[in-house]
Amino acid sequence: MPAAKRDYYEILGVQRNAEAEEIKRAYRRLAMKFHPDRANGDKAEAEIKFKECSEAYEVLSDAGKRRRYDQFGHEGVTGQHDFSHMDVTDIFSMFDDIFGGALGGGRGRGRGRQGAARGYDLETRIEMTLQEVALGAEKTIDFEKQDRCEHCAGTGAKPGTAPVVCLQCGGQGRVAQQGFGGMFRMVVACPNCRGRGTVVREHCPNCGGTGRQLRKRSVVVNIPAGVHDGQAVRVTGEGEAGENGAQSGDLHVYIAVKEHPIFSRHNNDLVCQVPISFAEAALGASIEVPTLKGMESMDVPGGTQHGEIFKLKGKGLPDVRSRRVGDELVQIVIEVPKKLNDKQKHLLREFAASEDARIKQERKGFFDKLKDMIK
Repeated sequence: MPAAKRDYYEILGVQRNAEAEEIKRAYRRLAMKFHPDRANGDKAEAEIKFKECSEAYEVLSDAGKRRRYDQFGHEGVTGQHDFSHMDVTDIFSMFDDIFGGALGGGRGRGRGRQGAARGYDLETRIEMTLQEVALGAEKTIDFEKQDRCEHCAGTGAKPGTAPVVCLQCGGQGRVAQQGFGGMFRMVVACPNCRGRGTVVREHCPNCGGTGRQLRKRSVVVNIPAGVHDGQAVRVTGEGEAGENGAQSGDLHVYIAVKEHPIFSRHNNDLVCQVPISFAEAALGASIEVPTLKGMESMDVPGGTQHGEIFKLKGKGLPDVRSRRVGDELVQIVIEVPKKLNDKQKHLLREFAASEDARIKQERKGFFDKLKDMIK
C-alpha cells in the first residue's frame, strides 16, 4: 500500500489562506534548498524532497487546482500531479519563470546542443530605517557564493583540456525514451550529460569538475528612495556562477523597513499622533510636531476636535517610481488632565455652568432625531 501523501500546505510551510506570492516564495526557498546539485548530505533524499515541494507548488499555484484540493484534498487532483517519477531537469523547465533561470527551463537555463545552465539566483535581506527610505541608501552586503572557478574559467575541465561531445545524445542534451506501455515517446534530459550536451573527461583539480568555487563577496547596493517593506532590488550577475562558464544568476535584496517609534506609513504618507491640551484645542494654538527632518510648527485652529487630522504637504515619503513626495498626516489627540488644582476646578465648573443650557439643548435635539429614526 503506497504511503499517504503529506499535506501540500504543510510541505511548503504556509497557512491555508496564504497569498499566491507567499506560496511562490516558499517554493522558491525550498527548491533552492533541496536542489540535488546544491543540497548537502543525501542527494537522493534531497531529490525526493525537491519533487515533493514541486508537486505541492504545481497544485497550489493554480487557482482552479487549489480550489479542488482545498475541497477534496489529494483525491481532487488524483492522477494529475505525481512528480515522483519525473526527471529533475524537466521539473526545472516547468517552473523556470519563478526562478529567473536560476534552476532551469526555457529562459537561460534550457539545455540544447552544448547548452549550459544559468547560475542560481540568490536572496538576502537588509533592514532600513524610515529616514533611509526617505533619502535612499547605499548598503554593503557581505556574502559567500559559488563563483566561477578561476583555474578552468567555469568549464569544469582540467586546464589544457576541454569538454567533449556526449556520445549518448550526440551533443543534443536530450534523448527520446519509450513511454508507458510503448504507446508514446518522451523527450527527456540526457542522463549521461544531464542535458549539457558535453561531458568532461578530465576534471579541473581546483573545483573537482564543478566549474565553481566558494568565494566571499562584498557588494555595494544602491537602494532607491521610497522603497516599501518586502520589495526587492535585483543586482544583476551577483548570483552564483552558471555551468560551463554560462551566465551568472542575480542577487535579490529584499527590504525590511524597521518600525518607527512615532510614524506609521500609509502608502507614501506618514501618520503620527500629537497630544494637545483641552485649552489648546478650544482656543487654538501653535504647536511643535515631529517630521523626519526634525520639529516643525503647526497651527491648530480653535474648536479642534479629538481625532481631527491635519496635513503637512510634502513631508511624507517619495514614490519609488514617480518621485512624487507624499504628505504627513497629524492626528490630534486631546488629553484630559488627570489632576486639577482648586482654581482649575473652579474655572472649569464656571465654564460648564455657562455651557449647560447649550449642551442640554443639543442633547435634546440629538435624542429627538434618534426617536424619529426608531419610529
